[in-house]
Amino acid sequence: MTRRLRDLPLPAAKSIEIEAFVPLKSVDPIRIGEGYCLQPAGQVAAKPYKLLRQALARSAKVAVAKYAWSGRERLGVLRVRDDVIVLHAMRWPDEIRDPAELLPPPVEISQEEIDGALALMDTMTREDLEGEEFRDTYTDALAQVIEAKQGDKPLPEAPQAEEPGKVLDLMAALTESVSRAKAARGETGDADVHDLPKKKTTAKKTPAAGKTAAKTAQEQTASKKVSGRRPRSA
Repeated sequence: MTRRLRDLPLPAAKSIEIEAFVPLKSVDPIRIGEGYCLQPAGQVAAKPYKLLRQALARSAKVAVAKYAWSGRERLGVLRVRDDVIVLHAMRWPDEIRDPAELLPPPVEISQEEIDGALALMDTMTREDLEGEEFRDTYTDALAQVIEAKQGDKPLPEAPQAEEPGKVLDLMAALTESVSRAKAARGETGDADVHDLPKKKTTAKKTPAAGKTAAKTAQEQTASKKVSGRRPRSA
């Protein structure tokens, strides 16, 4: 018979147990998951909650804690956001895949391509995440579909997605991306990205007219000889 986590002899089964305090930079971001705002459980927990919040805010550290969630023991990070303590779920080390398994095959990157990527980053850099680009367009579109069905109206037309083209020239793609980013921000001027030198191509030599005529005559003679033979049975 299986036992519930809260019935097991674990301190984290019924509360959040702080294990250590560490600098935030020591926590690999890939281990940090969803965040949840914590609320003190009644007047008794109000003072410890406020004390921990102020201590975390002044120390510039985060607390690593264990807690129970969805029938299992989890690891989490406690940090301060405004006047609230936020709990971020953490992944255990064995839940993270080794990045070495996902490395691409070896490729060569030129300095011009790196400069182009940096130019694109500079063009797309901003100070905040406020704007139409960061809206949940899926939820907005879903709300429009629900409203149309409730009112027995025709469904809104979905915008046609652009078919991704094959990127044959990385520098050309970077240059185009920088130009689009500048146009979106109202900037003018050409992108400061240099094109890679194109490979020289050599034209194929065409056979001389005399050789072509002689070859055609030979082919015609061979065709006559073949036509005089009986076809072989399959």
